Amino acid sequence: MTEQQLPAWADPSVSPAALDAQGVSRRQLMRRAGLFGAAFAAGSLSTPAVASAKGFGGNDPRLAYLVGDHHVHSVYSHDAKYTFSQLAQASAKYGLDWMVFNEHSNFGHAQYGAKLEHEEILKARAANPRQLIFQGLEWYIPGAEHCTIFAAPGRHEVDLLTKFELAYDGKLLGYTAGGPTHPDTPRNEAHAVNAIKWLAAQRRSGYVDDVLVFANHPMRLGIDSPHEMRNWRDAAPEIMIGMEGAPGAQGGAIPGWRGPTSIRGEYENKPSADSWPAYPTDSYLTYGGFDWMTATVGGMWDAMLSEGKLFTITTNSDVHRVVFDTWKNGDWLPGQNFDNTGRLPDPVNTTEPQPGGDFWPGQFSRTHVGVTRYGYRAVMAGLRAGRVWLDHGHLLDGLDVRLKRDCDHGRGVTLGGRLRVRKGEKLTLNVTVTTASRPNPHDILPDLAHVDVIRGAVRGPSADRDDWRAPATKVVHTADVSGRKGTYTLRIPLTAGDESFYVRLRGSDGNRHGAGYLGASVDPHGPIPHAPGDGDPWLDTWFYSNPVFVEVAGHR
Repeated sequence: MTEQQLPAWADPSVSPAALDAQGVSRRQLMRRAGLFGAAFAAGSLSTPAVASAKGFGGNDPRLAYLVGDHHVHSVYSHDAKYTFSQLAQASAKYGLDWMVFNEHSNFGHAQYGAKLEHEEILKARAANPRQLIFQGLEWYIPGAEHCTIFAAPGRHEVDLLTKFELAYDGKLLGYTAGGPTHPDTPRNEAHAVNAIKWLAAQRRSGYVDDVLVFANHPMRLGIDSPHEMRNWRDAAPEIMIGMEGAPGAQGGAIPGWRGPTSIRGEYENKPSADSWPAYPTDSYLTYGGFDWMTATVGGMWDAMLSEGKLFTITTNSDVHRVVFDTWKNGDWLPGQNFDNTGRLPDPVNTTEPQPGGDFWPGQFSRTHVGVTRYGYRAVMAGLRAGRVWLDHGHLLDGLDVRLKRDCDHGRGVTLGGRLRVRKGEKLTLNVTVTTASRPNPHDILPDLAHVDVIRGAVRGPSADRDDWRAPATKVVHTADVSGRKGTYTLRIPLTAGDESFYVRLRGSDGNRHGAGYLGASVDPHGPIPHAPGDGDPWLDTWFYSNPVFVEVAGHR
């Protein structure tokens, strides 16, 4: 399905006004099937106009939000378990509109699995027209962790991924060393940068319509150094656009399930010879289920944003083996293995729960992407633009964010956007929340307790590319919203000072919080680690949004 084609289930009787009124998740919109068709017909979902470089203010388009997951593993990954059918049914059950099958790279996958998987994806796309199903790859970055890579559907999507896998995968090449004193580290880091540049060249040449990269679980092993992350982003910022703000494997620390040392996200590692030595030991944990880079106000994510460059965060399932699931891997036929088939045998159901720490796609972790039309390229454009917010435990039904000058009458600028202002101008941050309307998959009706506004100064490229701190970033406003239901708008006044800045949002169910990692003066009630083996994810849920940038005229 292309962006221009309307789904067959379009119902022109539905009003497009709901888009701007709520900014609701696509999970709700899909149940009111036809909203997109009506909106397209009415012209209310328009392509954003290119603003003049000298113009002040902003007027971003109305958006609908599609819910997705860019980190899904099937039988085409050597360490996973489920068939396409199982994953498609689960993702539909939990309201996903788009997902990426990003199978682990290895020789069996490159030789056999990728092509077999592509045949299944083509069938799945035809059988599931309401879902956008991408093919991707989980890249072992030379000298570092993993990334999700995925391309827009097209004639060369699987060829691009296979060529990339064979030419640039760190595991396949043996380019795994990343320690600061290892002699291979400079070569490996340079190869990773060249890999991202190669993807950018394929997009520019038209070999593929689009391709994107996200860094996965960046602090799980502590081997994604600050300078590497900056180097990847700067190699092709239109391709390497962000990172997982929260990893998958969120069910691993359910009490009594996986073990007494288990941490949400399976972040249970210690520094190694390949780790960047300046990361603190307690940065290898998750905080409220989120990666330390994202959860620390004034930390690594903010350090990248403070350069004035967008870096989008996501969340996902990283599904391999679901908690309390009773399926196990099937048995190989004689002479078969992953290297000579590129595919695991279909799983077999049992009567006993099997080991696992994951949730199904959409069951717990959701990435919401603002789009102006329905389709694969629209999702990729929304991700690239940073029109993204994420939640755990279905904490919210909808979130719409607009920042505008008080003197303007338009809608203002939304997530990922840039508002141009003059020094001293009064601004209003409008945050429209739609609370959870029904129990989540764990039979809890979530209650949002607070919304935090985080503000950081934009001061240009860091002089030290290994600096992970943003000292001018802090929580500047907290709204207590406990007990509020339905759709409501928080109107938060801001003033443009001497410096350009950004604002981002965060909130939680209020069950577990404390002084943030860099202290209460920076973050008075941020996410905190849970005790090992005692991290029920359903009782500690958060949402995060991407930033809105404010460019003050005359400031660089």
